[in-house]
Amino acid sequence: MPLNERDRIEILMMIGVGDRMRTQQEVCRLFHEMHPDREPVSQSTVSRIERKYRELGHVRDAPRQGRPKINENVQQDVILSALENPHCTVRQVSRDLNIGKSSVSNIFKKVKYHPYRVRLIHELAEDDFDRRTEFCEYMMDHNNQNNGFIANILFSDEATFFLNGHVNRQNTRYWSQENPHWMQEYHTQHPQKLKHEKVEVMIAT
Repeated sequence: MPLNERDRIEILMMIGVGDRMRTQQEVCRLFHEMHPDREPVSQSTVSRIERKYRELGHVRDAPRQGRPKINENVQQDVILSALENPHCTVRQVSRDLNIGKSSVSNIFKKVKYHPYRVRLIHELAEDDFDRRTEFCEYMMDHNNQNNGFIANILFSDEATFFLNGHVNRQNTRYWSQENPHWMQEYHTQHPQKLKHEKVEVMIAT
């Protein structure tokens, strides 16, 4: 058990002054006799207490470093921000409440709030299922006729830029203590978008 300020003052009194000073070993033995139910102090501990008193004139604990603790009112404001707008970001809450982003993150973590990602659901038309089946049959038929057909298809990547504020899964979150199973439908062929495609070539033999 660590020594508190009262224990350190008691040890200073045991050390004494002038011609009536005790040795560190005697102080350790005397402290243990007066507090038999506590862990004995070491001579190095007695030495540090005596040296601190000679250098600083007291044996109080040094002020703790780091940022001050966030009070309960600020914590409630952070939680209310997420309740009122589950899509808020840590940066937005930090700016609105004028507190650090790390403090906001720590509060969310403390109350077990997690930023869930949106799950996008492709909107399917009535005939999409038939079209998918026809495409699969087409690919299987060509592959049966030519075993190297699939190997001659070069697939490419693409990037789509939406002009109407379409949701971005990377930047959109839903703060909640439980999974809200948040889903959003969107059109696969949206009229307001720009598509940048890399090379896409199909070689049929």
